Amino acid sequence: MKQISINTTISVLSKDELSQEETSLMSQAFEARSKAYAPYSKFTVGAAILLDNGIVVQGSNQENAAYPSGLCAERVAIYYAGATYPNAKIVKMFITASPQDRDLEEPIPPCGSCRQAIAEYEFKQDTPITIFFMGAKGDIYKSDSLKNILPLVFDKNHL
Repeated sequence: MKQISINTTISVLSKDELSQEETSLMSQAFEARSKAYAPYSKFTVGAAILLDNGIVVQGSNQENAAYPSGLCAERVAIYYAGATYPNAKIVKMFITASPQDRDLEEPIPPCGSCRQAIAEYEFKQDTPITIFFMGAKGDIYKSDSLKNILPLVFDKNHL
């Protein structure tokens, strides 16, 4: 049997280590999270995306009683950015997630569906997307590319 080893690097940051721009973008992700519609899971997620044209797009999770008709915050933001600014590249994505009944300290990465959506845009624009993610407080994880959190990515080359 042959084996392969996959290594990845994620940076662990405190809020104090973010630049002023990054702090502002994470604040916008928190603002987006406050607008989440999560009456079923009680788990709110907010995302803020910085585009290369300087525009920031926000998204929050939107649930629906007819599962799986809802949509995650990351995909709300990324699809809005793609539909509204089709020629803009996504530079950075900031995500915060936590249950409504407590402040989660563990950083929450994008779900598998969101990782695939982010991968599509990373391939489309042919540049990496830096992803910052956290809970409600505590450490912030930073990935310099989606490929760090989805190393065996499925893309258009497989079709």
